[in-house]
Amino acid sequence: MVIEVRNLLKRYGELVAVRGLSFEVKKGEIFGLLGPNGAGKTTTIRILMDILKPDEGEVKVLGRSPSEVKEKVGYLPEERGLYQGLGVLETLVYFAELKGVPRSVAKERANSLLEKVDLLDRAKGKVKELSKGMQQKLQFIASIIHDPEVVFLDEPFQGLDPVNVELIKGLITELREQGKTVVLSSHQMNLVEALCDRILLINKGEAVLYGPIREIKKRFTPNSILVKSPQLPPIVKGVQAVTRKDDAFLLTLAEGTSPQAVIKALVEEGVELEAFEVAPVPLEDIFVKVVKEGRHSALI
Repeated sequence: MVIEVRNLLKRYGELVAVRGLSFEVKKGEIFGLLGPNGAGKTTTIRILMDILKPDEGEVKVLGRSPSEVKEKVGYLPEERGLYQGLGVLETLVYFAELKGVPRSVAKERANSLLEKVDLLDRAKGKVKELSKGMQQKLQFIASIIHDPEVVFLDEPFQGLDPVNVELIKGLITELREQGKTVVLSSHQMNLVEALCDRILLINKGEAVLYGPIREIKKRFTPNSILVKSPQLPPIVKGVQAVTRKDDAFLLTLAEGTSPQAVIKALVEEGVELEAFEVAPVPLEDIFVKVVKEGRHSALI
């Protein structure tokens, strides 16, 4: 495992920010660290980055203490911190050199990454001359300029338009393809769902949902199917309720009824089916449900 967290506890005075948290992150995966505001996500990341020290528990990154692997880790913090008076290229070289990268190598990597995010023509300009979206892209590539093995990304899509969201998504996917490990924290559930292999949902400092996204969605999927058809008969065997949803029908199935049985019954009755699928559950809906109910649904 690239990251191992066991019984992590962190207090701020009387406030317990992280309470008995345990999880693992595998090599080469994009791992979603999720939770509502104040859940303990940023505190957890800062402990993994050796910015904060835990009060109790054990934390390992790349098999060692976080303090021993700082040069192999990249971090995009939620609170952005670029030096506005520095040049764009100079900023990237500075961050790379802090992590032990030779200046000549840093310049080569910086130019390559600036080209990838469409900022090469701004290399000689000042950071303060960039728009917020451009600064976000610059901050992102600053977090990977030293070619880290593990990257922590806290709200990497903040302030980006749809075109640049796709660009950053592509770069994150590239990191996984290169065998890097990415820990992603974001409130944009659609992007988490598109990118992450597994997730950990924290609420009030505790783990409430943990495991592969596919398994989690399967577990929370209601017994229903979405059918696109011009018309349905008033009664369908095995269906408890029918709800109109845009240009389709949402069929809620009776307990013990399979989607296959209902589709078969519709075909036998001569219903014209244009499309059908097991009704998907957005990750955002699962997030809201679990946080509101305060349930613990650990999946490993």
